[in-house]
Amino acid sequence: MVFTEAKRYFVERRIMERMAATSTLRFSDYFAHLRDETRGEVEQLINAFTVNETYFYREDHQLECLSKDLLRERASVKSPGDTIRIWSAPCSTGEEPYSIAIWLLENWAQVDAYNIEIVGSDIDTRVLEAAADGVFGKRALMRLSPELIGRYFHALDDERWQILDDLRLSVRYSRVNLIESRETRIEGKFDVIFCRNVLIYFDDESRRVAAENLYDSLLPGGYICLGHTESMSRISPLFDVCRFSDAIVYRRPQEKKP
Repeated sequence: MVFTEAKRYFVERRIMERMAATSTLRFSDYFAHLRDETRGEVEQLINAFTVNETYFYREDHQLECLSKDLLRERASVKSPGDTIRIWSAPCSTGEEPYSIAIWLLENWAQVDAYNIEIVGSDIDTRVLEAAADGVFGKRALMRLSPELIGRYFHALDDERWQILDDLRLSVRYSRVNLIESRETRIEGKFDVIFCRNVLIYFDDESRRVAAENLYDSLLPGGYICLGHTESMSRISPLFDVCRFSDAIVYRRPQEKKP
């Protein structure tokens, strides 16, 4: 993640919050605290700098594309009963992977014919814990109809809702840094990856490395969806551009037969 001079106040404020949390009065003391790997402060500092703006059915035109086009093509190279793997990275507090699960149950007629595996990954351990809990407030659910909320959530107190256990336990969560190939490789290969609104925070070199890792994480012919302000064509030449009626996505080319 890259922070320009314009973000100095943001950076200083986050560091001061962590200094207060660790009872360190001088930055030199906090830096020493940070370098002590046994304390786990690096993870807490990373958590403090991540941005987690999300809600259910965000950029739902891509979900429409997923059920109408992407999965139709992926299913064409598989047999009923095979596994179709979808990766949400970063997943934040879980709205995106749960949105994918709900959307497919509601909109993909073949959802029961395949073993759908959804994985959510993020670098922020706090949001991963929240995602696994599956509890959401009114704002997170603002794009869902009352019928969908009633079908897939049960109400808690204080205008909070928890996603049903069957759906909550169907998504696996993991901590992954997208520029660390050893971490992305552990997750295996996917048919579709949602990697939205994160590469904009990287510098050019980090974007290139992340793109290569994401490419390696796709099965041949697999697709990746980026945020609406992001373009893989400006990052890496590895992917083919695919223009569907609902969205522009990127594909790892099929392997050429000898």
